[in-house]
Amino acid sequence: MKLSVRLVAAAAVLAAAVACAPQTSGNSASDKDERTGTLRVWLFQEVNNKPKQQVVDSVVAGFEKAHEGAEVTVEYIPVETRAQRIKAAFNDPSSAPDLIEYGNTDTAGYVKDGGLADVSKEFAAWDEAKDTDPTARQSVTVDGKVYGAPYFVGVRALYYRTDVFADLGLEPPADQAGLISTAKRIRAERPDLYGIAVGGAYTYGAMPFLWAHGGELATGKGGSYAAAVDSPEARKGIEAYTSLFGDDNCPAAKCAGMGGNDTVTAFASGKAAMAIGGDFSHAAVEAGKVKGKYAVVPLPGVEPGSVAPAFAGGNNIGVLKSTSHRTLAVDLMKRLASKKAQGEMFEAMGFLPTFTDVREQAAADEPFLKPFVKTLAAGTEFVPASPAWAQIDSSQVLPTMFQEIVSGKKDVDTAAGDAAKKMNEAFGSAG
Repeated sequence: MKLSVRLVAAAAVLAAAVACAPQTSGNSASDKDERTGTLRVWLFQEVNNKPKQQVVDSVVAGFEKAHEGAEVTVEYIPVETRAQRIKAAFNDPSSAPDLIEYGNTDTAGYVKDGGLADVSKEFAAWDEAKDTDPTARQSVTVDGKVYGAPYFVGVRALYYRTDVFADLGLEPPADQAGLISTAKRIRAERPDLYGIAVGGAYTYGAMPFLWAHGGELATGKGGSYAAAVDSPEARKGIEAYTSLFGDDNCPAAKCAGMGGNDTVTAFASGKAAMAIGGDFSHAAVEAGKVKGKYAVVPLPGVEPGSVAPAFAGGNNIGVLKSTSHRTLAVDLMKRLASKKAQGEMFEAMGFLPTFTDVREQAAADEPFLKPFVKTLAAGTEFVPASPAWAQIDSSQVLPTMFQEIVSGKKDVDTAAGDAAKKMNEAFGSAG
């Protein structure tokens, strides 16, 4: 059966989206709750998006069958430009979507901007919500109110080429120093490969290096944070990560601008012997040239045998406050984030479910999850729970810091100090 989901080309609206958006105006909840018409949905574009699209198409088909006169338009937007796109949508309700996928680091900022609808009552009445992982539930909660449904959780680990390691007589690195030396040895013996693909714009691939050395992004809690990226411990981690940029591993000219998807693509296409990728990267790697020639282990920490703290990532689905289809939008939110849909999304993309029972079943069925589960068990880290983080993230404070270092424009101390100043300005403006 032909589905009525229509995928809108992102390129057609990208130019308008990246323009500087004004400060968020007093957007208010719509006084309409229409039960027919078109719902617009923005979801994130993945490296290999087709499997995700197939799951979403199935969910939308069921939704449209259940709601006569309602149809759905789905647009897949680049993660890198989400901040500009969504900020602009908050400021222009007439052209805004009804439902968005958003990163769990964005919750506090989007709530402060007044863009997300409070769905606390609907979430509490949802039968499946009781099985949501507490950490995932917290990711949609601000000041005790719920602003969406958890969509998936994710952590990153070390993907490596088993064929390359076997040819060179290498073992998976046991510590961070070994990771760096292994990457450079591979590059020396196989100059056609990056030893490990790294990116100057890959914030969440870099953070485990900082955390492994005892560093922090910021210190504080609640509404009061102070940047800590310029601490001695953090600078050691930054230095370790940026040491991987150069002709002896991943040339700065090519790698400084790379983000997470770029590094996964480099690995999947056979251009890198290692990469830091998530459980959510599994489908893309399986679809690449390295299928059957790779394995995954936890990213090593500083001490031999330790695991570097990973970022506790994940995405949520939220209803915009400005929607004129609130009831329909909430129902579609629950369908997209349901146990059935999350199970299918795991099978399609490798995204870890946010429901504990669904995740336990997935882990029992799929051996590839073991290093990610081990990483979760070793302890994870998160970004400051401040609305300022959205500003810090969207203004590329940390990628700029890494890129200034790898390009030689600034040394670690100067770049980290400048980044800390920018972070503190954001924390101060957040109130």
